[in-house]
Amino acid sequence: MNDTPNSTLVRTGLLDGKVALVTGASRGIGAAAARLFAREGARVLLAARTEHRLAAVAEEIRAAGGTADHVRCDLADAVSVRAAVGRAVELYGRLDVAFNNGATGQTPGPLDAMTEDDFDRICTVNLKGPWLAMKAEVAAIRATAGRGAIVNTSSVGSLMGNPWLPAYGAAKRALNSLTASAAVTYGPEGIRVNAVAPGTTLTEMLGEWEADSPGVVDRLNAQTPLGRAAEPEEIAEAAAWLLSDRASYVTGEVLRVDGGMRA
Repeated sequence: MNDTPNSTLVRTGLLDGKVALVTGASRGIGAAAARLFAREGARVLLAARTEHRLAAVAEEIRAAGGTADHVRCDLADAVSVRAAVGRAVELYGRLDVAFNNGATGQTPGPLDAMTEDDFDRICTVNLKGPWLAMKAEVAAIRATAGRGAIVNTSSVGSLMGNPWLPAYGAAKRALNSLTASAAVTYGPEGIRVNAVAPGTTLTEMLGEWEADSPGVVDRLNAQTPLGRAAEPEEIAEAAAWLLSDRASYVTGEVLRVDGGMRA
């Protein structure tokens, strides 16, 4: 850049002009992402099951000058997922990017201690849900924006044996594979698909794990070179970059955002 007194530095948001759908947007990483995406210039539709929390986050974004609305969505329900994606197009006329962040956790413990119902629930929300979402999102991007990007929330726990969260880790590892397959399938159309794999992150899900297994956060931090857990906003920053045009040559990636835990 010509750094003369007459030169003008033009700063644009990472997601200026884009319409973004965020699932799991009522709390944690999803709520942080919705706020960040709006600050970065996107018009955002927040989706999750808990409507009063969604409404509160959307109102917070609007009060700060952003553009946001919300829709109730159950990731285990195909009709609900399609309706949420359709609502984004109905409200804003298009869909450019999507952050499939909605998830559910499991009670920590070995796989033989799990019930079949719990296993099915975890796989339905954490694997089938993003599959349903990607199907609808690809169709909406294809029909409106033409090109776009999708980011799925995986977990660093999918990258190793996971004796205390076996079903959760397995569902997220399968999601990594689904992400790669989608990237290869839709790359020729200009639709990029990536995932973020958070490490220890200060969400309500982590708080529930700490309540069940006191001291687990300290143990995880001891395995992390940066020596601490992430704030949800730090994961959201990685997702925003992957969804932005600044990551235009990145697809099929599972980006670890883990403080070096798996380095």
